[in-house]
Amino acid sequence: MRIAVDVMGTDYGPKEIVKGAVDAVKAYGCEVVLVGDEEVIKELLVTYHADKNQKITICNASQVITMDEHPAIAVRRKKDASIVVASNLLRKGECDALVSPGSTGAAVTSALFCVGRLPGVDKPCIATTIPSLKGATILLDSGAVVDAKPEHMALNAIMGSVYAEKLFSKKEPSVGLLNIGTEETKGNAQSLALYPLLKELKQINFIGNVEGNDITKGTVDVIVCDAFTGNVALKFGEGLVSTIFTLMKDSIMQGGILAKLGALLIKPALEKMKKHMDVQEYGGALLLGVKAPFMICHGNSKAKSITSAIRMMITLVEQDVVGTISEKIAEVELGNEEIEA
Repeated sequence: MRIAVDVMGTDYGPKEIVKGAVDAVKAYGCEVVLVGDEEVIKELLVTYHADKNQKITICNASQVITMDEHPAIAVRRKKDASIVVASNLLRKGECDALVSPGSTGAAVTSALFCVGRLPGVDKPCIATTIPSLKGATILLDSGAVVDAKPEHMALNAIMGSVYAEKLFSKKEPSVGLLNIGTEETKGNAQSLALYPLLKELKQINFIGNVEGNDITKGTVDVIVCDAFTGNVALKFGEGLVSTIFTLMKDSIMQGGILAKLGALLIKPALEKMKKHMDVQEYGGALLLGVKAPFMICHGNSKAKSITSAIRMMITLVEQDVVGTISEKIAEVELGNEEIEA
């Protein structure tokens, strides 16, 4: 199995990405293709002691798409950008999956232009795994289509359900619609139009509306929303977790010797909680609806996130997530013309 890794355009530069890929090869024995500035990558491989026996190759890319560039324009103009080169490797079957921690917009655009959509999918979505009290919850869409139509979101629910089934090894994962109340009559025009579509889908285990606090409660396995709502919820959650840990640390440091002794006593519990809430354990967010496994990581991803992302991609390729999604979408197209994309 070969995983393409776009090493350019991130907040910390190529060093964390290359280190994460090297660690993944050592841990999982997969093959990795590092896409980016060849000379820089070679130097980093020496730094991280990647010997010649390791299954790491380099695919040179002379251009980079930065976070502040317009995604569609940059992808069209920069044919040798690392994300474009990596996407073409995936399209040609030279790699089985792709991991990119660069510009989300560029990654999505490159996936659409180079890799292509699955039949029946008009608007792919981004599925983010969020830690919850019961393990994790998949939130989608979390960044791809801000003004999604109900028909597109219904297909997202199917794709998210397949992803959850493979990721959690759980048959018939539960699906909820993010809303301002649990009653069927609640919500805006989009929610009211989407609810009956989800209710009629035989491919998902739809349990009805859920609210924002259900995301981290783990009330359901999959939560469906548009990308505007999903991205706001995601960023709020990330900020809240960071704030809580910062406040805890500051309070302990300012609380004197007793507070520090107390923190020392509960340190194992705090470490366990921190690991459970650590989004780096999941690596990144999966772009669902394209023809091959494509994971988008945060721009500030450290080595651990990249290693986790590669581990997840190995699992998703082995589980044939894309093939299963394609089969489920085909069932909807054949069985219910009302929900065609």
